[in-house]
Amino acid sequence: MSTDTLTPNGQAAKRNFVDDFESPDFYQIDDLLTEEHKLIRSSIRDFVKKEITPYVEGWAEQNHFPYEIVKKFGEIGAFGPTVSEEYGGGGLDYTSYGLIMQEIERGDSGMRSTASVQGSLVMYPIYAYGSEEQKRKYLPKLASGEYLGAYSLSEAGSGTDAAAMVAKASEDGDFYTLNGEKMWVTNGTTADLFVLFAKVTDHPDYGEKKHGGVT
Repeated sequence: MSTDTLTPNGQAAKRNFVDDFESPDFYQIDDLLTEEHKLIRSSIRDFVKKEITPYVEGWAEQNHFPYEIVKKFGEIGAFGPTVSEEYGGGGLDYTSYGLIMQEIERGDSGMRSTASVQGSLVMYPIYAYGSEEQKRKYLPKLASGEYLGAYSLSEAGSGTDAAAMVAKASEDGDFYTLNGEKMWVTNGTTADLFVLFAKVTDHPDYGEKKHGGVT
């Protein structure tokens, strides 16, 4: 029986556990990496050993989402590493991004989901398709971990098939009114900002095509 408890700040008690993982390079992947790639991987590996693996079993047993790690992810550069530095990102390449996610995944898949959803499914759509005002308003706060983002696409009746979703957005003056239900929203219970998919009812293809109005 576990004796783990949560400390006053909500952190799971640290286990008497030493993470001495070092990855064997069976396929000589390291030969394809730059020194910068290796340094990034090493930094994230050290972070995971210190901040994730000693606590992850306690988090699971206590049903605790470690919100206290969100800003730490921001400090280490795990949120939006491929986003331009102009908007608070790291300006790194996708190999670096893959190495960062791989190391976090080794520590815990849930924590990797938190980081990858933030960077790929929340920050990237804003970076690629948002207005300049939206980029400057949201991306730096997401990159730093001040904001935690969630990606809301899936529905009970359609899964991740965006064309089959039923959630809709109807124009209402200067705003849109959302009507529908979403499920399986990673970061959804603790997020500050949501990237949400719906079908816009005033789109010319709404009701005419299966994917009409998806936005």
